[in-house]
Amino acid sequence: QVQLVESGGGLVQPGGSLRLSCALSGSIFRINTMGWYRQGPGKERDLVATITTRGSTSYAESAKGRFTISRNTAANMMYLQMTSLKPEDTAVYYCYAYDGRNFWGQGTQVTVSS
Repeated sequence: QVQLVESGGGLVQPGGSLRLSCALSGSIFRINTMGWYRQGPGKERDLVATITTRGSTSYAESAKGRFTISRNTAANMMYLQMTSLKPEDTAVYYCYAYDGRNFWGQGTQVTVSS
């Protein structure tokens, strides 16, 4: 099993920045892909960004140029740096890991509002 715990969410004004963190523990040696999803009010859960164990990254169109996914392998951490935030970025953000099975964190709320 893999455990994931997100942190770093909160309230931020439009145009602001926020960094989300995800701490991974458990049987992480089989993980080959990690990433972030988000679920806005009344919306489905959508992919935001992914990163592989080789460091390859991919982003949703809405995140390109504004969000950066990264990881610290030694610390078993993953991050999502978000800049130029918009009200439509408001959502619960979930980190996930995949090793043939999907594992999810509990989510952290990000609210972009003035």
